[in-house]
Amino acid sequence: MVAIVEAREPGLVDLGQVRVRELEGILGEELRRWRELLDWDFQASADLVRRFVDVRGLSGYALRVGEELAGYCYYVVEEQKGLIGDLYVLEAHRTAENEHRLIGAVLEAMMRGRRVRRVESQLMLYRWARQGPIPGSKYLSSYERNLMVLDLEGAGALRPRELREKVVFERWTERWQEETAQLVAAAYRGHIDSQINDQYRSLAGARRFLFNIVQYPGCGTFFQPASWVALERGTGRVCGASLASLVAKDVGHVTQICVGPWMKGCGVGYELLRRSLESLGQCAARRVSLTVTAANQEAVRLYQRVGFRVGWQFPALVWEGF
Repeated sequence: MVAIVEAREPGLVDLGQVRVRELEGILGEELRRWRELLDWDFQASADLVRRFVDVRGLSGYALRVGEELAGYCYYVVEEQKGLIGDLYVLEAHRTAENEHRLIGAVLEAMMRGRRVRRVESQLMLYRWARQGPIPGSKYLSSYERNLMVLDLEGAGALRPRELREKVVFERWTERWQEETAQLVAAAYRGHIDSQINDQYRSLAGARRFLFNIVQYPGCGTFFQPASWVALERGTGRVCGASLASLVAKDVGHVTQICVGPWMKGCGVGYELLRRSLESLGQCAARRVSLTVTAANQEAVRLYQRVGFRVGWQFPALVWEGF
């Protein structure tokens, strides 16, 4: 009897030893959960996981229960910073203990033989932040994040904001990439989100951030027709930006919206958001989502005035000072 119980105890397997076919059941359920809970098509991200697992290029662990895999968690390391890219455990085995076993394993792996000083994660399906202890809690800070949603079907058109004497608006193109990075670095200086994502703290980090959201599917597929910049009239300086993606065929997502500190309170953020929403609606999106730190009450109030509601909550976790 003891041997049978031990055989059923969850164990960890290095993802380098896992074959893609062993993850198919997990990825299939994860796809369904993203769609059901978040209205998000996870297919592109799942395909990336398959691709890297197939070439033994994904660092992390899988959770084995008996003879089958029940979950996985992977990470990446960039210089002295680690990122927990994803965590998913099958519903039949989803417990705080199992998810924390995976989180603890990847934290230990990132610290072992490396000079990792900071680890970030925004795991949208992780639900145990309030039922700790979370591994590494001595070094952990947690920030509540909201996924807010707006149903465009049946929603009335938003009234344009008259800003003709101050700014002009253009659709975002790659020609604005560098100036938008400068804007992001300026807009998030001292902001709570710079505590969650240290890419906001420098121009080099802002460049990487923009490159990632335009080139990779973590925040959906970048959608240029619904992405806008605001330019100061006369100087042509970028003073605001709203970047959008598609997270499903008929669901848009505002991946980034920011306004230069020197233009705060002028209505630029509202007008950028309005234009992105209008453009997404014209491209057959029935719903739009965005994420925002709950403590960022100024932004939350703007989104609520436009009609967004909180559809989901998840934690941003940051470990620092190992």
